[in-house]
Amino acid sequence: MKNWLFLVLIGLIFFSCKESTSEENSKSQAVHLQLVESLNKQVQLHPDSAPIRMQLVNALDSLGRYGDALAQVDSMIIRDSLNNGLWFAKGQLQESMKDTSAAIRSYEKAINIYPSLESQLHLANLYAEMKDSRSLQICQAVSRVAMDRENIAHCDFIAGIYYARTGQASQAIAAFDRCINNNYTYMEAYLEKGFVYYEQKKYNEAQQVFDRAITVNNLYADAYYWKAKTLEAMGNKQEAITNYQRSLGLDKTLTEAREALNRLNS
Repeated sequence: MKNWLFLVLIGLIFFSCKESTSEENSKSQAVHLQLVESLNKQVQLHPDSAPIRMQLVNALDSLGRYGDALAQVDSMIIRDSLNNGLWFAKGQLQESMKDTSAAIRSYEKAINIYPSLESQLHLANLYAEMKDSRSLQICQAVSRVAMDRENIAHCDFIAGIYYARTGQASQAIAAFDRCINNNYTYMEAYLEKGFVYYEQKKYNEAQQVFDRAITVNNLYADAYYWKAKTLEAMGNKQEAITNYQRSLGLDKTLTEAREALNRLNS
């Protein structure tokens, strides 16, 4: 009987948290919808105002209405086709729409107009995910002119992605280490380094990396999630459950963590 009551209580707490999160999301969406409606009216009154249109683009982006946002950017490009910032914005929206080929073309267009570091790094990252060695060439070029450790860290991270995706584990780990040395709060680098070990079934090494990420940022849900996956792979069920719970407590949208808990508790 006690166990039954405990499960009911847990279910009520979970439902309450889920309902609260859903209510917050609904309120946020309502605010953005009102903003979009207001900005649409302003655009109609001031159709040549690029700042207002960009505000509208950002609001539409926040709602996930990427097609509508892209239409606004395209309308600005018609008026100012040599604005590299607009082509960069178009590339970002196309990335969100999972249209990698179109995003690459937009970033290339932006770079041809003006080779900003931001555009080059976004293009290099897409190339790296596609296992295209041009990502390394871009990173090498950016590293030669970048004067700050942040952009150098970005270059090392992207190089690590390329090496990881092409199965060059030792080079990938070395690149992620360089990235972390330049920016120890670069959380994605810890995760990607951990992934390399995880894929090699070097679970002790992977756990150490995820533990280090948690030490740097103890509110980073993904680090708890991947620590949990590693512990599960090692057969440590109870600790895995604890860390799945922690990840889900920090990020209610981690459906993979919820599914893992359901699987382990069943």
